[in-house]
Amino acid sequence: MKIRIPALLVAAVVALPLLVGCPPPAPRGVVYARIAPPPAEVEIIGTAPGPEHVWIAGHHEWRGGAYVWVGGHWAARPRRGARWVAGHWRHTREGWYWVDGHWK
Repeated sequence: MKIRIPALLVAAVVALPLLVGCPPPAPRGVVYARIAPPPAEVEIIGTAPGPEHVWIAGHHEWRGGAYVWVGGHWAARPRRGARWVAGHWRHTREGWYWVDGHWK
């Protein structure tokens, strides 16, 4: 007796290993760097200008085929209780791209 397996089930079993662990696609218009960003530079963080300010750490940007350090700065919270989610570099098969930080 032959057992028939639905084609959709076979496709799902075959595709699952390909999808697990895949990073989300990059947003449109991102610029890829082919080499990994260097480690973050050590920054001296002074005193906050006020209690409503949060330190936004510096990061490397990809400009003109090279990484350039952009220093951190203090920023006022846009609203009470707002939390800064730091930007970060994400890696895909195409290379590395920057994901901007944002307020939550």
